[in-house]
Amino acid sequence: MFLLFLFSCFLGDAHQVCSSGKRYIYFKFTVLSKADTFPEFSAVAVADDRLIAHYSNEERDWILTEDDWINAPEEPPDSRDWFLHQIRTLSDCTDSLCSELHVLQRVIGCELEKLSDGSVNLRAFDEYGFDGEDFMAFNSDTLQWIEKNPKAKETKMKWDQQTVHNELLKDYLKTCTDWISTFNNTENRKPDVHTTLRKDPNDQNKQVLTCLTTGFYPRDIEMDIRFNKTALEDQISSGIRPNDDGSFQMRSSVEIDRNHEGIYDCFVIHRSLTEPVSAGWMEKCTDCEESKWPDKKVAAAVVVVVVLLAVLLIVLQRYKRRRRMYTGMASSGLGTGEPGSRPGRNFS
Repeated sequence: MFLLFLFSCFLGDAHQVCSSGKRYIYFKFTVLSKADTFPEFSAVAVADDRLIAHYSNEERDWILTEDDWINAPEEPPDSRDWFLHQIRTLSDCTDSLCSELHVLQRVIGCELEKLSDGSVNLRAFDEYGFDGEDFMAFNSDTLQWIEKNPKAKETKMKWDQQTVHNELLKDYLKTCTDWISTFNNTENRKPDVHTTLRKDPNDQNKQVLTCLTTGFYPRDIEMDIRFNKTALEDQISSGIRPNDDGSFQMRSSVEIDRNHEGIYDCFVIHRSLTEPVSAGWMEKCTDCEESKWPDKKVAAAVVVVVVLLAVLLIVLQRYKRRRRMYTGMASSGLGTGEPGSRPGRNFS
């Protein structure tokens, strides 16, 4: 359960940083009470779905993974040793080694969201989770911690008294929101839209429409398969997935009746586009095969041809047998009327 928790978006309202439609930067820390398959301390920095930095336990420092992020906000003020101390305190470990596995996670950062009326909403967050549950959240306005779990009461009392540390957190979150309000990521990649129409392997009367949109950045995208400009239900989507080059892709498909007449299209909305893209399908299925007997008249005609061929074959066989018989009689002198031959009919 804990291992699944390590890689999920979490912590109450802060899980919104994993959704699309917003600009954000956040640092995520994961601490284990004992080293197992994963290191006891790990941390990453993410901005708009891009991994911009990670913490190296060997070098005890942050390593940038994106060269163009040198002006990003600095990492939060808390050190690796501070996190290890907190997990051991919360886990009630008597020494540096813990017998049970516990998980402490923290996500801290800020986000910017442009609303439909043109206004901008800025939000800073600093939240903790412990053993897969929401634990604590920091209110930068009141400089107080909000307990989100009954187990956090004692920790809240201790952390509320750390006024100097809380002031540092407030300044950091203010710096983060100031930075993201002026940040403008100009990298936009337009999506490539590909459509295919194929037969349904399970039903010869059905076809499968598939729309693949790939190569787009940033991650936020809207895509629907439509019939006469109305989005179809029962679409099967792969969800948004990363490509090797940092861009994203998404695939959707839907099953339709092959005899259903109308206009189908793949409708895509993305920030890189000045207007939505509508890509249609070819008129005919690329790999569909007609049924063995597609029409009764055609089937009847085929039967007639087969019967005629059979009759012709029988006539030819009889003709060949009679010809061989006549040839044999001629060679033996039968029926010629010559002396020494058997009486018989003259066929000449």
